[in-house]
Amino acid sequence: MSVFAIGDPHLSFGTDKPMNVFKGWDNYVERLKTNWENLIDGDDTVVIMGDVSWGMSLDEAVDDFRFINELPGKKIILKGNHDYWWNTLTKMNAFLKENSFDTISFLYNNAYLVEGISICGTRGWFFDAETEDSEKIIAREAGRLRTSVKAGKQLGGEPVVFLHYPPITKTDICQPIVDVLREEGIKRCYYAHLHSASAYNSFNGEQDGIKFELLSADYLKFYPMPIKVL
Repeated sequence: MSVFAIGDPHLSFGTDKPMNVFKGWDNYVERLKTNWENLIDGDDTVVIMGDVSWGMSLDEAVDDFRFINELPGKKIILKGNHDYWWNTLTKMNAFLKENSFDTISFLYNNAYLVEGISICGTRGWFFDAETEDSEKIIAREAGRLRTSVKAGKQLGGEPVVFLHYPPITKTDICQPIVDVLREEGIKRCYYAHLHSASAYNSFNGEQDGIKFELLSADYLKFYPMPIKVL
């Protein structure tokens, strides 16, 4: 059994918003499906790091979830900035049950122990957002991250953090999120969200004892990335 991760599949089976209008996204659904089926076995786990579906509601996203559910392995999904279908955990779990989506779970103020890795995380937030409530949102996301990491530590294993938004780039840092990573002793943090030209500003390396790595789908050429136990 192995753990993999990938972000930003941006599925749109129930809406008319295909990503193949962007450079590098040609035949992306077929490429993702083929690569996934070649890499992932039924007893593997894949963390999907947000921006799963363009559906504005769970009903609009149902075909995208069906596609994910039918792919090999178990999937753990966290929220991205475009996941407008995201709801309370109770409603989302009811949605999974109603549709017999039995290979999917949500990462939401909780954690999962898989093969010696405690999978922790939250959406995060963009550090250069200039909205009135951006500080409140960042503080809330930092709190959710800490809650998830503490849950992961209780499970045992190495706590590994998965975020949607980057906590750090070559030029900026989301200090409240990174402070949680440092204070909780996190050694690895994976993130998504950055595409195309913006990926050139991504930080992939170690800082203050934490390894950061971008795992957005197009950056990975639509190959889920294996996450090994240290």
